[in-house]
This record gives sequence, structure tokens and C-alpha cells, in this order.
Amino acid sequence: PFAGLRQSEREAYQFILEFLERGEMSNLDKLKFLRAVDTLSCAVHAQASGTMDDYFPKTLLAKKIETLILEEASEQLTSNVRQQAMLCIVTLRFLPAATSSEPRVWGMGAPRLSIPLHPRVLAPQTAQALEDMLQALVMDGLDPNMVMLQEVLEIILPWLTMSEKMQEQTRALGTIAHLLRFICNFPKLLHMTEFSISGKLMGTLGLFCMNPQYDICMRASEGLLYLFQVLVLQRSDSLLLTPGAPARSPRLLFFPQCFRKYLTPEERADVIMVAMEAMTSAGRNDDSAASKILEMILKYSVPAIGKVPEIVQYIYHNLYSITETTAQDTVKQVLLLLAQTYTDEVILTLFKMQDRSPRGARKPWGILASCPRGYQTILEHLLQRLTPHRKARDQAHAPHYSPQATRAIHELLLEPSRRTEVQTLFPSLIMALLFQTSFLVVEGGAASVQDHQHFTEWMDSVSSTVEALKTLMQSTGYGDHVSHIQKFGGWELLTSPDRHYDGVTLLARALVTKNCWHNQPIFSVVISDLQGLDCTSYRTALVFMAELLRCPNVAAIVDDITVYILADGFHSQDPTSVKLLLRVVETFAKHGNMVRQAGANSRSQTIGGRQLRLLQPFVLNCCFSLDGDIVTETFLVLQCLVEHLTWQQSSSFLVQLTFTLGHFFEEESEHLRSAAFAIYAAILAKVKRRSLIFPLKHQVLNSLVLLVLHLQDRDTSVAQVTVPCQPCSHNSTHHASVSQNCRQALCHKATILGWSRLKAVFAEKDMWTILRALLEKEAGKALWFLKQCVSLFKSPQAPIRQAAVWFAGQIIQTLDTDEAGEIEEAHTALWSMRDDPDPAVSCLATQTFHIVEAKEKLLDRTQTSCFCLRRPWETGF
Repeated sequence: PFAGLRQSEREAYQFILEFLERGEMSNLDKLKFLRAVDTLSCAVHAQASGTMDDYFPKTLLAKKIETLILEEASEQLTSNVRQQAMLCIVTLRFLPAATSSEPRVWGMGAPRLSIPLHPRVLAPQTAQALEDMLQALVMDGLDPNMVMLQEVLEIILPWLTMSEKMQEQTRALGTIAHLLRFICNFPKLLHMTEFSISGKLMGTLGLFCMNPQYDICMRASEGLLYLFQVLVLQRSDSLLLTPGAPARSPRLLFFPQCFRKYLTPEERADVIMVAMEAMTSAGRNDDSAASKILEMILKYSVPAIGKVPEIVQYIYHNLYSITETTAQDTVKQVLLLLAQTYTDEVILTLFKMQDRSPRGARKPWGILASCPRGYQTILEHLLQRLTPHRKARDQAHAPHYSPQATRAIHELLLEPSRRTEVQTLFPSLIMALLFQTSFLVVEGGAASVQDHQHFTEWMDSVSSTVEALKTLMQSTGYGDHVSHIQKFGGWELLTSPDRHYDGVTLLARALVTKNCWHNQPIFSVVISDLQGLDCTSYRTALVFMAELLRCPNVAAIVDDITVYILADGFHSQDPTSVKLLLRVVETFAKHGNMVRQAGANSRSQTIGGRQLRLLQPFVLNCCFSLDGDIVTETFLVLQCLVEHLTWQQSSSFLVQLTFTLGHFFEEESEHLRSAAFAIYAAILAKVKRRSLIFPLKHQVLNSLVLLVLHLQDRDTSVAQVTVPCQPCSHNSTHHASVSQNCRQALCHKATILGWSRLKAVFAEKDMWTILRALLEKEAGKALWFLKQCVSLFKSPQAPIRQAAVWFAGQIIQTLDTDEAGEIEEAHTALWSMRDDPDPAVSCLATQTFHIVEAKEKLLDRTQTSCFCLRRPWETGF
């Protein structure tokens, strides 16, 4: 190890070796040791590739020098050991590393020293040595190392924040200011991104800038100025401040700007935490200063802030330990601002804290409810989280947050001070909670959220949502409604997967029957929500809306946009949704009747008018649905429409309906066939003779024979007189709601056609008598009657076919020679009926054909006779 060393350097090495092995030493020996280290360091520095580790480990020497500094007396100075030790640290710091793998922070003990900062033990030379040492420690080659600076500052800051001696605080602030001023001289700082103490340092210096002691305020202002300089130089392209002599407090003018522009979110959180810790510190009286700092940085909008859960936890545990009123109000304002900006994080953290605390202990919900504007903002945000059944508006948030949002809404609603804001948000809240309940109950969403890591164990998701609904209604003044729903078991129905929609119906019906004054805004919310909802929530919205429309005030606000939204729903593949929309159309018709009776204003009279007309084509299309239940429901609705509509208002629709019903007069289903005839009879009852014009007159005449022949219908309810028409209801049986039948329809036809002599026959006689009378009284329409008979040859009912064959034969026999040429088609059809599957029909057709053929041979046998043509029966077929 002595190779290349001079004699003095060898002696220095030997003394160091002996010194490290000694116990107690005099100040003279300490100074000699430090000079020996300095001598050996100079030798190493002169070597091209030498390192101190070739002789002694640098960390070992640093540790020994640290011991000498700590052993130096604190209250009196008998030597300059401490000063020399600090200078020795500087020398060692700049020696080259032994290997490339040696860490940046090479283990020197000095950065971890609790450096005495008492002014009485720091002579000017020692103070300068300390400053030189600290500056040397933060250097890494030619540029400062910000990681090393942070370690040094973390040692100095406790002397500032924990000491109650003004001299120590002043010295600590001076040391910090000198270090930051030194750093400002370098355009390049190493590892600036890892320098994470900026927020804590800025908050601490800001507090001391408002200290009543002039020296402390001056030093803090100076340090804050240079900290701003460092941040601006390193994190922007322009210089915000110009160096100069710091003044008392003006540097705080730049505090909000630097806080927002030059700190990271985590550093901003550190500033807030420093201020709040100052408020709760037992040994300091910084409440006023900390309040001013917080008010200053959060005066306007809240910038991005990190460590939100940590801030909320600190507030939760320390809020009530702050005794000063202004400071406590400031902390509450911080929590409120964070809740408005970071609602999710704040809510989840509060739940976590609350669930770990005794029941009812330290509940901060009153703070969140203390500000009307903030309260509404938080509720609106929570509403957006109640959308697991819809497309997430913010894809970054998982839909499983919905149970926590529900619980948070419930907690906020329990605070009685914000009833006005709840009134405003009631329509949106009740529908959001109802949709959430449907998602949990019908789709089984409760199982998917029950095991979520943030799910509270205090109540299952379904029950908590229903409880939130109850609390919402009670806090809005609808306690009677809650009791009414409870009386009929509505809340239990809401939680039943099988009868959930019955519960939805009961809830909406309670709002209607007990005159909830929110019905109109709720309806508006439902209409806006109908677009984009999934199947489950869409059905919930329809059920709720169908009940709300029973309220005349709600129906009065229906506009064209609403109708178009409803019309679009008729394209749904869900039969239940289509049935609900049909029920809505029925409700429109009933309201139209109500306003006419009440003599309402012109706006109300449009109910059942224009909006109903826009939906009528969709109702008619439902008659041809492939779903039998939809068709049945449609006929019930049509029956109700015909009952409530007048010919003057809806003649076009009623005429169109008569043609639509014609497709069902030969329907296989007796139920639908009976309904079709009943509705047809009800329409004819509304027709006046003066309004019987084309095409309705043509349809009335063209269905005359069909009605007569269906007196022979195998379904006796079609032909027999039924009970008088009752108000349409989906709870009544079909036959009890049939108002007319085909016999009554014949009577109505006789009336509107002016056939007074036939009306009595239609009302009292049997089918055969009616057919004979019809042929006798209206002989001029014989050919028309014949065509109707031929069309009925294809009837699915054998009695109808048999009657049609018989009447066709009667008609043909009455025709004279001039009309014989018009019956070729009927003759051919009669020939084909000999092969009818029903023996009675086949036999009658054969007999009728031969009778007609024999009668024809007695007619004019001239060459012009139509019977000279070669017919099927004449060719042997």
C-alpha cells in the first residue's frame, strides 16, 4: 500500500491506522487524524487511477469523522475539530469512486448526521465549513445531485419543524436558503425527477413566511424564493422570478401560481398535508398561517392532486382535534373540494375509515352536505356512477362502483340540511336508484358486486338500494307515499326477481294516485333515459312511464319528440316492451276522452289527437305480429281505441282499421275472430249515413255476405248477442268486453245503407231467411253477392262453405240470360267444390251444380249463349 507514497503520506497512513484502533483520544490527536486523512486524500487525488479504498474504505473514514463531529461539545468550543472534520468530509466526497458499481450515495455518514445547528456552537469559520460541506455533499461530478440534496434537507427540516427555539429555526432556514441558492447557479441538476420533497419544502417555508419573527420570516422568504427559482428553471422554459433581496411575505404572492404550475400532483398533496399537520401540531401555533396557505392555494379551482386517500384519512382522524374555528372550517373546505373533484376516491376512503370505526363514530357526511353547491355536485357525480346497466360514460371506472355510490347517496340523504338540493335532483335520483334495483334483482347484478373488494358488509346491495329509495322519498317529503307502498307490499315486490316489475308498477302508481308533484319532471327523465337503455332498464322505464301517463298532468306534456321515442320502441324484439307501449296508446285514448268530457283547454285536447295519430300505424302493424300474445293485446287496445275515439277526430284511422279487420274475419283463432267482429261492429256503430263514402261504402257492401254467413260460425259468441260493452280493461275477460257481434254489425249496416226493411230481418231472423231476403230486396247486387260467396268457398269452416255454396246456387238460379255470361268464374268454383273434404259441402256442391246445369239447359240455347263454351265438366275432367 505504500507504493507511490512519500514519507509524509506514509506516516499519515500509519497514523490513521493507529487512530482507528484507539479508544479515547485528545483533541490534538483528533486534529492530527483529520490532517492525516487530508494528506492521504491529496495523495490519492494526485494518482491517475487511485482511490481511497486502496488504503481505507471511504465509508469507514466517513463514519469515524461523523463520530468526531458528534462528540464535539455542544455548549463550548475548545478547538476547531468540528470545522476541520467538515472540511475533511468535503475532501473525501470528491475522491473518485473505487468501482463503477459504487452507489451514488456512497454510504458517507455525514448526510445522516443530526447536524448541530445551535448558533452558539457555530463560529463563522465553522458555519462556512458546514455550508461548504453541505454543498460538496450534493455535488455529483460537475452537477448537483438532487437525491443527495433531498437527503440533506430531510435531516435539516426536523430542526425547523420540531424545534421551539427561534435561533435553531433561523439557522435551519438559513442553511436551507443557502443550499437552494447554491443549486440555482447550475443549469443542469441531476435526478431532478426524483426530487420529491418540493411540496413538503414549499409548504414548510410558506408557513414560516408568515411567522411574526422578522428573522425567521426573512430566511423563509429567501428560501422560498430560491425554491421557486429552482422549480421554474427546471420545469419551464421561461423565468418566472428574478433573484433579488427577499422582502417580508411578498414571495407568497407567487405561491398559488407555483403550486398550480410547477408542482406535481403528489407534491401539491404534500403542501396540503404540511398545512394540516401544522394545524394539529401540539407544539406549534400555526393554525392561522396554515389556514391562509390552504385558502390561498385552493381559492379557485382545485388542480390535480395526488395522495387523496392519505389526505382524507388524515382529515377523518384529526378533524376534531383542531380547536381553532377558522382552521377547522378550512379543513372542512378542503374535504369538500376534494369530494367535488375526486368523488370516487373520497367516498371509498370514507367508507373504509367508517367501516373500521365504531358504528356512528366520526361521520364526515355532514361536512359533504354543508355546502349546497358542493352537495349537488357530489350527488350529480354519484348519479353518473349508478349506470352499470348502461354504457359507462367514463370507461376508466369500473361499473362495480355502483353499490358504493348507492351507499354514499344514502348517507348523504340522511343529512337533513339539504332538502332543497334533493328536491331538485329527486327525478334523476329516483330513476337511477330504480334502474340500479332492476339491474341487481332482474339481471342478478347483486352477485357480481357482492364480492367486490370495496363492497361494504353492512348491508347487501339490493337492500341498500331499496333503503336509499325509501330515504330519498322520505327526505323529499313523500313519507306518506313510502307508507302507502309498504301497505301493499311494494318494497318486498321490488326485491323479488319474479315480481319485480309489479313492485315498479306499484311505486309509480303510488306517485300518481297520491299526486306527487314531481311526476312531470320524473316523466321527462324517463323519456330522456329511454334512449340507450339496455333491455332490463328499458322495461323498467316503460313500466314506470305507463303508470305515470295515467296522470293527466303528465299526459299533457307529451310532445312529438316523446311520441317518436315511443314509436321507435315498437321495433323492439321484446314482446313485453311492445305490450307496454300498446298500453300507453290505450292510455292516450282514455285521456282524450277525459279531456273532452272535462272541456279542457286546446293543449290538453291534443292528448289522444295528434300524438295518438302518430302511434296508430304502429298499433295496426302489431295486428300482424308473429307473437300471438302481442296480437291479442293489440286487439284489446283496438277495442279500447274504438270505444274512446270519435268519428270526427279519427275517421281515417277507423276506416283503415275496418280494412285491417277484414284479414281476421276468417282467422282460425276463435278468440281473435270474435274480437275482430266485435270491433268491426263498434266501428259501424259510429258511422253515419252521410259519412258512408268510398272506400268505406265499398268495404261495407263487400263484407255483407261474410257477416251473414258467419251467423253460422262455429263459435257461438260470434253470432249470439253478448253483454253490453263495458269499459275496456286488461283485467276483464274477452267475452265480457265484446260490445257488438256480427248480427249487430248487420243491423248497423242496414242503418247506414238505408235498408230499413232489412234491418228487422237482420236483427231477428236466421241466416237462411236473411240470405233469401237479401237476394230478394237487393236483387240488383246479386252478382256482387255471388263474388262474395265464391270468396268464402275457401273458408276454413265447413258450415260457412256449405252456406256459401247454397247461396251461390240460389243467386245463379235467379240470374237471367243477360247476366249468365258474368258467372263463368262462379260456375268453375262451384264445380271444384265437389271435391271439398267435408262430405256435406261436397254433396251440396254436386247437387247445386247439377240443378244449376239443368236449369241452364232450359235457358236460351242460341249460339250466343255463354254455355256453348267447352267447360271442365264437358271435357271429362
